[in-house]
Amino acid sequence: MAVEIKYVVVREGQEKMSFASKKDADAYDKMLDLAEVLGDWLTQSPVTFEEGQSDTLAMWLAENKDVLATVLRSGKLPEAAAAGEDEAPAEGNITVHPGRKRTKAA
Repeated sequence: MAVEIKYVVVREGQEKMSFASKKDADAYDKMLDLAEVLGDWLTQSPVTFEEGQSDTLAMWLAENKDVLATVLRSGKLPEAAAAGEDEAPAEGNITVHPGRKRTKAA
């Protein structure tokens, strides 16, 4: 019998994602925290979003926080991000991170 350790990120009583390592689970949890703060901030903007759009945008900004930080710091897109614009988006709008094992929570 095999023993498998699984780290599960839980938000508001719901399992969001499972990971094979604590480091990846903590990083995802931190990203969800950032997305929540960004979502609250976006609701204060003068732009009116349809239902769910501000949450989707907040999650996308949180997933791309390194690029966002570079743009805010330098006023320019990083070279890798500018070159990657022509690529097709990942299936289901899920960002693929090499080396991370992610599974959907039940």
